[in-house]
Amino acid sequence: MRFVRQLALLFAPLALSACAATAEPALQTATTAPFAGVVSAADPRAAEAGAAMLRMGGTSTDAAIATMLALTVVEPQSSGIGGGGFYVRGTPDGQVITLDGRETAPAAATPEWFLTAEGAPRPFMEAVMSGLSVGVPGNIALAAEAHGRYGALEWAALFQPAIALARDGWEITPRFREFLVSARNRAAFTAEGRALFYDAAGEPLPVGARVVMPELADTLTQLAAAGPRAFYEGPMADGMAAVMAKATPHDAAVTPADFASYSAVWRESPCGTYRQYRICGMGPPSSGATTVFAVLKQLERFDLAALGPDSPISWHLFAESQRLAYADRERYLADSDFVSVPMAGLMDGNYLAERGAMISATARMDSVAAGTPPGTRAIAADGFGPEENGTSHFVAVDQWGTAVSYTSTIEGPFGSGLMYGGFYLNNELTDFSLIPARDGIAVVNRVEGGKRPRSSMAPTLVYGPDGTLVLAIGAAGGATIPVQVAKALIGVLDWGMPVEQAIGLPGLYAPGSDIVVEEDSPLLAFRAELEALGHTIQTRRLPFKANAAQFAGGTWQGAADPRSEGAAVHP
Repeated sequence: MRFVRQLALLFAPLALSACAATAEPALQTATTAPFAGVVSAADPRAAEAGAAMLRMGGTSTDAAIATMLALTVVEPQSSGIGGGGFYVRGTPDGQVITLDGRETAPAAATPEWFLTAEGAPRPFMEAVMSGLSVGVPGNIALAAEAHGRYGALEWAALFQPAIALARDGWEITPRFREFLVSARNRAAFTAEGRALFYDAAGEPLPVGARVVMPELADTLTQLAAAGPRAFYEGPMADGMAAVMAKATPHDAAVTPADFASYSAVWRESPCGTYRQYRICGMGPPSSGATTVFAVLKQLERFDLAALGPDSPISWHLFAESQRLAYADRERYLADSDFVSVPMAGLMDGNYLAERGAMISATARMDSVAAGTPPGTRAIAADGFGPEENGTSHFVAVDQWGTAVSYTSTIEGPFGSGLMYGGFYLNNELTDFSLIPARDGIAVVNRVEGGKRPRSSMAPTLVYGPDGTLVLAIGAAGGATIPVQVAKALIGVLDWGMPVEQAIGLPGLYAPGSDIVVEEDSPLLAFRAELEALGHTIQTRRLPFKANAAQFAGGTWQGAADPRSEGAAVHP
């Protein structure tokens, strides 16, 4: 926690220059301020940046934005202003609203965007490490839109912790160095990346080495002073578009007009009831809310509380429900501004009960296919597009008890490898299907101009039986994200665990025919029982990294995944 103490001193002067508020702006419930608040993030320095905003009287929105900006500096492999995100905000009395800051494909993009001249999909990494993969980043637009409605501090104040980290330097952590080794092809793709994170011999800098990022400090300083439009219009937007277009292997490419036309979009939050709890999340283009809810709701007829976490049957049921949920996810989820997504049907309790009735406690289903949710209007085909894990989740709760659950991403580790202004540019467009159709049927998640690629991100809020906000949670880890969130919710809601213990439960991921279990997991003790039920078991390291805050015992407590370097900081 040395980082936290250092940053508490570093950020203390901000209280003298920021403009604090005594009550949260519009739509805040008129109550006193009974809570100290908390910020939980994947890096303690970023969590401290958010907590600094709370100390100055800022809202959960202010804290979440400051955290996102700080992660641009200290977790550049995972998130930041070169990418996008989803913001879910909930008040103590049940008002939930979501903001979509997902990246968009350029106007020139067509369903054949990732195909070669011969009509075959390009090799995945060839597509990633090019301008083909980079969408117009949405995090700054999201931050501006959220701050305009729910912020209390001055816009420039939110940038100061990140500017200080970039200007004065930060120390490389063990986890970050692992990424410098495993994702070297992208981290060191540009001369700028090599100069920042590798020595003269081309070796990754050691743990504890200090990284100073003056170019990123300058970028953040410009945005703090000039405001968010400076990211989407003028020299900065022109520069990013030029980098992306130069790296695009065909004439169709992003233009400055794609930046100028970008906007974050307020959307309705999909909410449903699991047992006595109200679960709210992020809708399309995210598949997070529907997939998390389906995994839970399909299991509602089983007494998971009685089975408990030490029963192989519990984990068998969890795997079977994942298989059903992911089949629907692959078939139906995409950007609802472009395709008809049967959201009401996918969240319908009767439909999910019918899906859940297919699950047996005594045997694995032989095969699983997508269902037909009520309201389905079009035939769709399953697509193909590998997903990665360059993502970060963070939670902020303010003194008024309003929570923000925010997932930010640049997609794969170090995104596309391309850089501008000291930050990495995302590779989000490879979240689209690499093929536009299958057997003559269009894939809903195909590329189209202005479209937002499907995401697995699942920022989630939970309200208790009395209607009060009790939990804010989310995760990083590509397509495993809904599983991490659903697992933690079962741990809290069914097994009565504190959220930190629930996040730390062993991982089991079953989106298809096989079960993947974390290496060295306690669940491997159930291998024989699971195989007897018909499962095939694989083991590998899974990219788990969750963060949460839970209201219990009259106070908010933060939690971070023990597999990560995350931390929770109270103001």
